[in-house]
Amino acid sequence: MIVSDGVAALLRTAAAAVRTSAGERAGDLVEGALRRTLEDTITIDDDGTAFVITGDIPAMWMRDSTTQMLPYLRLVAAASTKDPAAEELADVLVAVVRRQFASIAHDPYANAFNRGPTGAHYDDRDLCDDPEVWEQKYEVDSLAYPVQFAAAIHRATGRTDHLGPDAHAVARAIVEQLRVETDHDRSSYRFVRDAPEPTETLVRDGRGTPVAVTGMTWCGFRPSDDACTYGYNVPENLHAASALGDLSRLATNVWSDAVLAADAVALRDDILRGVAEHGVVPHPHDPAVRIYAYEVDGLGGVVLMDDANTPSLLSLPLDAPDVLDPVVAAATRSFVLGPDNPYWFTGTAAAGIGSPHTEPARVWPIALAVEGLTGTPSRRRELLDVLLATDAGTGRMHESFDVDDPSAFSRPWFSWADAMFCELAFAVAEDAGVSLTDAARVAEATT
Repeated sequence: MIVSDGVAALLRTAAAAVRTSAGERAGDLVEGALRRTLEDTITIDDDGTAFVITGDIPAMWMRDSTTQMLPYLRLVAAASTKDPAAEELADVLVAVVRRQFASIAHDPYANAFNRGPTGAHYDDRDLCDDPEVWEQKYEVDSLAYPVQFAAAIHRATGRTDHLGPDAHAVARAIVEQLRVETDHDRSSYRFVRDAPEPTETLVRDGRGTPVAVTGMTWCGFRPSDDACTYGYNVPENLHAASALGDLSRLATNVWSDAVLAADAVALRDDILRGVAEHGVVPHPHDPAVRIYAYEVDGLGGVVLMDDANTPSLLSLPLDAPDVLDPVVAAATRSFVLGPDNPYWFTGTAAAGIGSPHTEPARVWPIALAVEGLTGTPSRRRELLDVLLATDAGTGRMHESFDVDDPSAFSRPWFSWADAMFCELAFAVAEDAGVSLTDAARVAEATT
């Protein structure tokens, strides 16, 4: 999309806040990332919706397209309601969530979509041959993130033009699907890919490993797009429970739909009961300490780990703050940020969480940013400096990098990682008492 002079000025103002608090290079990277995402990932189509690619992949993920917009949502929320540039940015956010809801209406099981019926697919051998679907890996966050995004826009701006009858219908469909998947044997969803990697397909003819009925909602794939080992991904379920709270409030306050509100709350309560009964487990070295598992099946199967992609156990204070047990969450954080997590890596350049989706000993900038955003102000600043030192001189955040050699990285342009760097930089500025909207004046006064 074309960035107007007003929006460009707003981006410069935000970058000035970062320069004032974290230095020139941090501000430069923020300004570059904010502009690049608007200019190179977003296309406003004739129907008024916005299609958002991930950066180096020409498809739109429901999760990524939400997280890519978080820095702009922060700017819109911080700006004056009469600021025309902030209003213009809000129009873009509304256009994105309209596209998300339209995509969910088309196929609520798909995780990524084409801009139109192009027939492009990640793998042409998949069961799903819908020409509008890039990939049909069912990930619960594909439903939860757009709901949270829509609600956040409403809170920040008071707008309801993205919450019309179509959005109302999609909200009903989301609750119905999450409810059906509390008993996965009732589901018609299957995913089969003829691939050698077990993470790229689901066993049992595409149904996934067996699960008991627990109250939680089933998930085929993790936020990494890797197949779940067990069908109840705990961070996905807690994220869904939090999103259902947002959905119930929208149902009450915007759609005046008491039945939908009650259904969402009932499902939320069932999910939380299931997590409490099955997803909270003893720490492997101290049974008196309870932590959140990463995945369970309700039959005794448990995976203890965390993954860099969100929602993760580490990101739950951001993605699901209202549904966490604070004692369990604190113990879980200690577990995942250390060697007990098989995907926590440490080296000479960085220490943090990686993913089975990428090579061993690779940390993800997304996870480093999330660690900072959920940590202390001093840790935020420390991790911002780590990210500045590990971009391999490219001025961009990557998917992952080697903990001993940041020049060995995956994905040269990953817009989600850029967005999380911006979020961390803005949080550092706010820790320093630098207002995003007053930054230009502050920067001018200090030069």
